[in-house]
Amino acid sequence: MKKFANLDNIENTHTFKDLLRWQRERRSNKKDLTQQIQQSTNKEPQRLKENRSIHSITWIGHSTFLLQVGGLNILTDPVWAPKMGLQKRLTAPGLSAGQLPDIDLVLISHGHYDHLDFNSIKQLKGKISFYVPAGLKGLFRKKGYQAVTEANWWEEFVERGLKIMFVPAQHWSRRSAFDMNTSHWGGWVIEDLKTGESVYFAGDTGYFRGFRDIGERLKPDTVLMPIGAYEPEWFMKVSHINPEDAVKAFLETGASLFIPMHYGAYRLADDTGPEALRRLEKEWEKQSLDEARLKVLSLGETLWKQPVS
Repeated sequence: MKKFANLDNIENTHTFKDLLRWQRERRSNKKDLTQQIQQSTNKEPQRLKENRSIHSITWIGHSTFLLQVGGLNILTDPVWAPKMGLQKRLTAPGLSAGQLPDIDLVLISHGHYDHLDFNSIKQLKGKISFYVPAGLKGLFRKKGYQAVTEANWWEEFVERGLKIMFVPAQHWSRRSAFDMNTSHWGGWVIEDLKTGESVYFAGDTGYFRGFRDIGERLKPDTVLMPIGAYEPEWFMKVSHINPEDAVKAFLETGASLFIPMHYGAYRLADDTGPEALRRLEKEWEKQSLDEARLKVLSLGETLWKQPVS
């Protein structure tokens, strides 16, 4: 069975002993979980359902976004699961699946359960085409989905006026005890071929040299960048980027706008959502970056990429 690998064969080499060390540290390093990411006070589900002309980005939570690009409704890593393992979700999704418009495309970054949840996918409406990393098509077929396109890094597809490319990330994959790294992982760049505007969904990743490559090759306008699940960094660094490195990665892509994600929904590591945001904003200020280039969305908030009449 084929196994996938990161660039430069970088991998997480932590042992079970390391995992036990982390669990001991977690017990002695209690975090305040009463402060969480806020829900938007201006959610617009009806406008989203009616919209087929304006480019918009709506953060639903974790790595789930509704992207409206080129007249299509696109979901990234759709997950509404109320639990992840034994832990309850910390923040409710910004919009329910029932509040969404009919979905045209679903883009999956990798097979981890907080990014690929079939119970969530079942809730979606629409005639959906799925774009998934290499190694996951068979699983989707077993679940009854036929319109599935599998991708390796740098593979490009054209779908109804959009160019879609699967790009590298630094991570790993697993859904059972027997399928370690048998499916790929990565991000997606979506470009409107009519306007040239593009969005880079970075997926789940540690910091790696690929950000510069993606920027040079594809020149994205907006980056949806993870900032959470990085602590303790001695354990998480290979697979999860911290807020400071997320800013560095964003600058290497050359993009105009940074929208953070992958924080505050599930307790996948020891950092909290508010901590991740504080570190991000502190680094932004330290780098003296233009405030207009950072857009922190509340849960369920929509960024309209042009004025709404």
